[in-house]
Amino acid sequence: MKYATEISIKLPREKVIELFDNPDNLSKWQLGLKSFTQLEGKAGQEGSSSRMVFTGRKSDLVITETVKRRNFPDLYCVHYKSKGVYNEVVNHFSEHEPGKTIWKMINEFKFSGMMALMAPFMKSAFASNTLLSMERFKIFAEGAGQE
Repeated sequence: MKYATEISIKLPREKVIELFDNPDNLSKWQLGLKSFTQLEGKAGQEGSSSRMVFTGRKSDLVITETVKRRNFPDLYCVHYKSKGVYNEVVNHFSEHEPGKTIWKMINEFKFSGMMALMAPFMKSAFASNTLLSMERFKIFAEGAGQE
């Protein structure tokens, strides 16, 4: 399953990336994030990996994040793995006019087990959740950018 989402943020690209690239900010926009633990390397750098724990419906959701490609300000590619789910995310940041950043996120999911059976019925839910997360970042970033 593959889809793209896009959002406009009323901040210069440099400021958006500064806020996006700081792991201390994750809890300010990642709903349900309980912990972020760096496993290997320096957070956000190519080859680094981290463990993220989110509050789930029945139990915690544990996700391993690996940074595959870091080419700010244009591209940031990460892979996420959890039980039955592999997600490759490519983030693009562009500034088509001064003080306005376009963040485009391309997600590609691969599923196994029960998730493989349910996934075809859940594409719109996945895309909606991605956009909600991006909107939470936008609200956080635009608020922090005014400080």
